[in-house]
Amino acid sequence: MKNTFKVLVCILLLGCESNIPTTPNGMVWIPEGVFYQGALKSDRHAMEHEKPRHKVKIDGFYMDITVVTNKEFKKFINETNYITIAQRSVNWDEIKSQLPENTPKPHDSILKPGSLIFKKSKLPLGNLNDFFQWWEWKIGASWNNVSGDGLESDNIQDNLPVVHVSYEDAIAYCEWAGRRLPTEAEWEYAARANNKDNIFIWGNNINDLHLNANTWEGDFPVTNTQKDGYERLSPVKTYPPNDFGLYGMAGNVWEWTSDWYNIDYYSELSNTKGVCDNPGGPLKAYNPNNIYIQEKVIKGGSFLCNQSYCISYRISAKMGSSTDSSLEHLGFRTVATKEMVK
Repeated sequence: MKNTFKVLVCILLLGCESNIPTTPNGMVWIPEGVFYQGALKSDRHAMEHEKPRHKVKIDGFYMDITVVTNKEFKKFINETNYITIAQRSVNWDEIKSQLPENTPKPHDSILKPGSLIFKKSKLPLGNLNDFFQWWEWKIGASWNNVSGDGLESDNIQDNLPVVHVSYEDAIAYCEWAGRRLPTEAEWEYAARANNKDNIFIWGNNINDLHLNANTWEGDFPVTNTQKDGYERLSPVKTYPPNDFGLYGMAGNVWEWTSDWYNIDYYSELSNTKGVCDNPGGPLKAYNPNNIYIQEKVIKGGSFLCNQSYCISYRISAKMGSSTDSSLEHLGFRTVATKEMVK
């Protein structure tokens, strides 16, 4: 009788386990939990849009171990024949809707498919508030022509993060893959990995930066000492993973999230009584510095982050980026719920 009971229990347990989805290849399970989103009081580099901290509950989900690579994106392109925004003809009517009224139309020679690439400065810059000093609109630049110069050697390195990908492009990939983009809260929760007092994914020692992230070390944007081993993009899994097993949650490339960028959102959440349950972001974007542009939150920082300019390799750091923008240092990773992988 006892043996029969044991057999029945085993059968029931096996039946239950068979209903648990297998972790998708290239992803890791992020367990549910509660954390404080936003900047720590000890973080002297925190910006106002990272404040105030607020308590958030996150349900468990799967997340890509790395950002989407050129190899993975190439498979998507080959199967769908999708054309990214950087490769499409330029529509001036769409562009001018995001610009102040009566902005003059550029010459037709400029209004051609392309993307933004980083350009070094030959001399130190006195004012780092004007980012146009190191960004260049490059005709021909795209996910498979990163520099825009047409050299195949920098187009198709399979283990590099895919870049020059707009929010629309990332969403198209997600729909093809049966995934979605993480919310800002999910991304930050996953990056923190239960280390409640950490400013960085590896701890609080800034001297360990070069061992854990691909950033700009030296005089930005003139000289990069490459102390971390790279000047521009580095292959995924170059640096150690965080405690959830996620690679590249600091530096290398910024990552799209699904949240609108709204500088008032954290203040609104902080007024919520108790714990914010799986916040999905504000209903609309709001950035007084870019009132004509609809921006989404990007997280993680990039190979251009430097102590003198952009210290966004911090866990709580974020920026807003226009949904139709593509840049040399912006990529994405996907997430999925259990329901999505059944």
